[in-house]
Amino acid sequence: MADPTPSMLLDKGDTAYVLVCVTFVFLMAPALGFFYAGLARAKNALSLMYLTVLSVAVVSFQWYLIGYSLTFSNTGGVFIGDSAHFLLRGVGELPQIASHTIPASAFMIFQAMFACLTPALAFGSAAERMSLGPAMLFIFVWTTLVYDIITYWVWSPNGWLAVMGVMDYAGGITVHISSGLAAVAYAVVLGKRRDYNQNVNTPHNVSFVFLGMALLWFGWFAFNAGSALGANARSVNSLIDTHLSGCVGAIVWVLMDYRHTRKWSIIGLCTGAVAGLATITPGSGFVSPSSSLAFGALGSIVCNLAVQYKHKYRFDDALDVFAVHYIGGLVGLLLTGIFAQRSIIALGYPDDTPWDSLPKGGWLDGHWMQVPIQLAAIGSVSAWSFVVTYIILIVINLTPFLRLRLNDEDELIGTDWAEMGERAYGYLPFEEEQLGQNCS
Repeated sequence: MADPTPSMLLDKGDTAYVLVCVTFVFLMAPALGFFYAGLARAKNALSLMYLTVLSVAVVSFQWYLIGYSLTFSNTGGVFIGDSAHFLLRGVGELPQIASHTIPASAFMIFQAMFACLTPALAFGSAAERMSLGPAMLFIFVWTTLVYDIITYWVWSPNGWLAVMGVMDYAGGITVHISSGLAAVAYAVVLGKRRDYNQNVNTPHNVSFVFLGMALLWFGWFAFNAGSALGANARSVNSLIDTHLSGCVGAIVWVLMDYRHTRKWSIIGLCTGAVAGLATITPGSGFVSPSSSLAFGALGSIVCNLAVQYKHKYRFDDALDVFAVHYIGGLVGLLLTGIFAQRSIIALGYPDDTPWDSLPKGGWLDGHWMQVPIQLAAIGSVSAWSFVVTYIILIVINLTPFLRLRLNDEDELIGTDWAEMGERAYGYLPFEEEQLGQNCS
């Protein structure tokens, strides 16, 4: 009997599973738009929705042109991929090297959704004072110089962090660490909102926050479980871990807020759920459901404390991107180094796979070097993301007609009306009325 051709190795069930996950992960971008819009003031709501969908459009184009090749070409060095797959050249029905049961094209579009979401996360820190004009350029350049390079380090078999043995199952480093430090750089370059010392942190539409959280949670199932690249036991374990961590994160955050305010906050519930989901992202394919409870609890506690310290030290990260995503990703990566188990990893491999050929676990399996490896990855990626993002922003800001920050009058009016000529609601905000803006 002849040996099977590569295309005969493809599994229709696994391929269909990954494609369904693609559609669910795509939903996370508009979900983030609702989440961010609800947390912001009414006069800036549409701009945040705009930025999340703009990120999808620009990054998808970048991914087609150069991004996928720079991130996942198999012939690159230890730092960055090459031009082998520019314009998706050679990306067709042949099996993807990371999973021989799905075509490379399915893997490509699944990973594109991760890339689309990441810069959208970073914009939350700059909300209510960033100009929309430079956004397209920033998204394209940032994805190329920050996201693609970091993701190559971590997920390409040739990347130096992958060779070192870093564990990041679904984006703790590539998505949450990179976007969290990019958010800090954006906030530092822009400075505080002009009315930051006034009461500017009241969400204008809690229903939007709840809707966004619910859709994010829904998409997160596919975000994490889909990273198994097949309908197998490891994907099921990842989904269970994801759900449990989100649940525990929500409960712990609500209890911490109640301790201070004596109120049961739905904003706290939603933020805690997102913190728990972000924390489990790097470990969901490496740890057991029992361990995921620690991810949700510790992630929520540390992220909640980070939000408190942000207010104490008057740092204007408008929508808590650093506190929830960077800190959540950091905690999750360290806990992965502790709780990762080879028996969980084996769930995604054929039964006849030699035990010694599987990736090592963490401290639970006696692999004491895993936490130092995770720390090295966190430090290097944090430095790269912050420094390169800062340089990108400074260069853009020095470019004629690409001012990053709104002027004082436009900031007072709100980004929606000042830069888009549209508003989320039909009534006239007080600030616009005071400035005598014509809304007809």
